[in-house]
Amino acid sequence: MKLFEQYQFQTFVKETIKEMNFQTPTKIQKEVMPLVYKNRDIIGISQTGTGKTHAFLIPIMDMVDENLDCVQAVITAPTRELAMQIYEHAKVFMRHNKELRVSLMIGGSDKQKAIQKLSTQPHIVIGTPGRIKDLSLDEQALKITTANIFVVDEADMTLEFGYLEDLDAVLGKMKENLQMMVFSATIPQMLRPFLQKYMSSPKIIEIDEHLTTSRNVKHYLIPTKHRNRYEVLQDIMNIIDPYICIIFCNKRTETANLTRYLREQGMKVGEIHGDLEPRERRQMMRRIKNMEYQYIVATDIAARGIDIDGVSHIINMDFPKELDFYIHRSGRCGRGKYTGECYSMYDTTNQGIVQTLEKKGITFEMKELGNHQFKDVKDREKRKSRVKHQTELEKQISSIVRKPKKVKPGYKKKRQREIEKLVRKEKRSMIQQDIKRQKKERAKQAQREKREREEQ
Repeated sequence: MKLFEQYQFQTFVKETIKEMNFQTPTKIQKEVMPLVYKNRDIIGISQTGTGKTHAFLIPIMDMVDENLDCVQAVITAPTRELAMQIYEHAKVFMRHNKELRVSLMIGGSDKQKAIQKLSTQPHIVIGTPGRIKDLSLDEQALKITTANIFVVDEADMTLEFGYLEDLDAVLGKMKENLQMMVFSATIPQMLRPFLQKYMSSPKIIEIDEHLTTSRNVKHYLIPTKHRNRYEVLQDIMNIIDPYICIIFCNKRTETANLTRYLREQGMKVGEIHGDLEPRERRQMMRRIKNMEYQYIVATDIAARGIDIDGVSHIINMDFPKELDFYIHRSGRCGRGKYTGECYSMYDTTNQGIVQTLEKKGITFEMKELGNHQFKDVKDREKRKSRVKHQTELEKQISSIVRKPKKVKPGYKKKRQREIEKLVRKEKRSMIQQDIKRQKKERAKQAQREKREREEQ
């Protein structure tokens, strides 16, 4: 097995790797790094915690020519937190190479100050698609067309958050022989036209390590039995004693409401969600990294890529709408050599979700709450024989798709396929509406920032 010390990196890269105490490359690092040097386009499919950030960051740092006063690589991430996290990793390299210039370009920061700093162009740009587009195309201050490498990290989230249009505008101005690297946990169908447009015969590297990570995690189902979930949560919190516990909610409003409720109970809890102002988000991440909170309430923005050291427990107030996010959530704990525990509130409507996750290799134990302790549910197999309950959306669609007057052989299967097709179509419509809403919010935020600058 090849060790990092056997690679022919530049001295400052070797010193950085030594400081980070990296010894053996992860699977994705071993696959990706040689291809970066060969100028290959790459699609890397892997889960959180597999080391993909350094898979592209190490060779990019090694290939940068500090004597050239121009942008040589651009790295995008869909959220400010993820971009800041990549930048924090890059800063370790900068400590060992004072000539290396890396700039962070994210919304919520002073744009005019960023433009002033661009009198000297950075070697590497790390940022969100919207701010990079703004500074490069709209303001003409960031000269990224000289870059040879373009990385899109967390591409599926980039799609979900509606940033593909920004990337499309930026990439349309880049050089034809640009080396593209795209990293993602999944490759949704809607992402594929974008990849085909900008990538040339990409090498697809798929690392299926998410179940390896989950072997360190015990998964528990906690039946709610129609109880108030806040009460169930408090019962769980009274039993466990975590180092750090992340409590996941599906919506930003739910996250804010639960945080408010727990604080009213006298608890000191952190919160991570998209409704926080940029300054609040920066302060919150700083306080979380300083280990000021034992409990953190979060949306799935914290499930993907944001490193929070010392997470020992996860509590899901509900199962995520996208099942891959269950893997991401549980993967926040039990990292490295440590173990973790993931508790999910459960009722009979979640039966199909649980069965799907079990098929992926996750083993659940069911626990009941009583007398300030967990009790094993011995007759758990009964749960598997229960009839799958339709979701509210499926019920609505079923009422529209009527049984035909003349019944033909196979009509049940045909009707079920029609229902599933309409459900998928409705879900896509809901996602598109959410993307439009997010775009409007970003536009309003830009207008507010503009008014604030004018008032100053």
